[in-house]
Amino acid sequence: MSSQKVINAPLDSAITPFRKKLNSTLTKKPITVLQINLGKRCNLSCRHCHVEASPKRTEELSPEVCHQLIELIHRFPQIQIVDLTGGAPEMLYGFEPIVEAARVKGKQVIVRSNLTIYYEKGFGHIPEYCARHQLRIVASLPCYLADNVDKMRGIGVYNASIHALQWLNRLGYGRDPNLVLDLVYNPQIPSSDNFALTPNQEILERDYKEFLYKHFDISFNNLFAITNLPLGRTKFHLKHKKLYKPYLHFLESHFNSSTVEHLMCRNELSIDYLGNVYDCDFNQMANLPAKTRNGETLTVAKLLEAGTLDLIDEIRTAPYCYGCTAGCGSSCGGSLV
Repeated sequence: MSSQKVINAPLDSAITPFRKKLNSTLTKKPITVLQINLGKRCNLSCRHCHVEASPKRTEELSPEVCHQLIELIHRFPQIQIVDLTGGAPEMLYGFEPIVEAARVKGKQVIVRSNLTIYYEKGFGHIPEYCARHQLRIVASLPCYLADNVDKMRGIGVYNASIHALQWLNRLGYGRDPNLVLDLVYNPQIPSSDNFALTPNQEILERDYKEFLYKHFDISFNNLFAITNLPLGRTKFHLKHKKLYKPYLHFLESHFNSSTVEHLMCRNELSIDYLGNVYDCDFNQMANLPAKTRNGETLTVAKLLEAGTLDLIDEIRTAPYCYGCTAGCGSSCGGSLV
């Protein structure tokens, strides 16, 4: 899969602090999205996973935090979207109770799926469950070619993903307007300093749709092109190849100020399996908690006690924020501009 190659910037200077690049603070808007990471257990161990999820991980939501999250969803009408991630969210404690609590309140529920979970013992009911509750499925398929997918996610993942997409299509996903199926593209992790921006999302979506329909009769709604941020396993790989700082310079050199208004962290709270609050999923994985205007860290329990979701004025930033603002930008919903 092709992408535009870009000449790298000189690497003889320090990374500019993201806040200095903005020349201002990055401020929070009213919260409308609640993204919940249910834990780090997963049936896959993908090379690019910033969560570092795997079958060996045991971290997941507790009943206490699950109850608090359901109360949060019930109490705050301003929450429009409940976005469930992991690990593999479908296999983690709290998935179905949170789904059902959110749907009762009329929230859109997104489940970020690796697709292969449907073939694990005990999870074969998930596609029908998602259709019954009209969940929006955002499914990882980092390329439409088998070799690239299996290199990133494991041998056999591509074929399992194709069969899962066909299963979802039979249920109406990608065809029924109430059953939205989106795919996620991730570029290959760089192995040299010949870095490239994420390809044009519209063109890539057209290529995906043409290939998958022609070869497998698969339909889907949208493609989200997401940049690999230097966190988790991607960061480990880049450091091993001595590419971590060059990659950050590359991202900084393609900073696009027009993406800032649309950053997902502006109107989102990211919650971890312990109930801690972050500005975004990437800050969560970097253990950079959100802070109130008084400098206090937050938990779901504190939000409930305060009776408001809007306690954060300034979003905490780090060098990896350049990954969300390079080129056309990148978010959990794909390109920003």
